[in-house]
Amino acid sequence: MAKSPNQQIKVAVTSEYLPAHSDPTQQLWFFAYHVTIENLGTERVQLLSRHWIVTNANGHKEHIRGPGVVGNQPLIQPGQRYEYSSGCPLNTSMGSMQGTYQMVDSAGHQFDAAIEAFVLVDPLDLN
Repeated sequence: MAKSPNQQIKVAVTSEYLPAHSDPTQQLWFFAYHVTIENLGTERVQLLSRHWIVTNANGHKEHIRGPGVVGNQPLIQPGQRYEYSSGCPLNTSMGSMQGTYQMVDSAGHQFDAAIEAFVLVDPLDLN
């Protein structure tokens, strides 16, 4: 059985706290996240848009939608990867992000590629 296109897109994310861009006295914690999108399939795909769900430590969810990522709608060839970094402010010292990328394959079939949940946390809160 052939894999569906969304099963052939691997998304990996790492995050880091950026104290130089944060001000906890103003309830602002800023995080960077670094994304690698890998095309494990046999067809070229294009990332059209994104949908992020950002959840703070109080359970408040914010939905962020928009075209592409960091101003790009990259074409990712079979066996290739696309990497980018972006950032996210939170009003709590920890939270999480997850979502989907809306993609299209070379045949014009649209599908969602899942972005598994990852944690945003100020390391000082881990103690």
